[in-house]
Amino acid sequence: MCSHQPSSSSSGNCAAHVVAAHPEQGWSLLCDGAIVFDDSGELTPDGRAVAPHRVASLTMAA
Repeated sequence: MCSHQPSSSSSGNCAAHVVAAHPEQGWSLLCDGAIVFDDSGELTPDGRAVAPHRVASLTMAA
């Protein structure tokens, strides 16, 4: 495991990199031990759950 801070901190978010990607399941494992999900939610190495924080996209009008 790397010495990066958990990805929920803004500084650690860019430093940690993906070590195992499972796009078919919607998640990736980062080198700091965090698991990030496609909906922007996270599980931190210390067991905390971070709720998705992605802004919902607007429906495009035709």
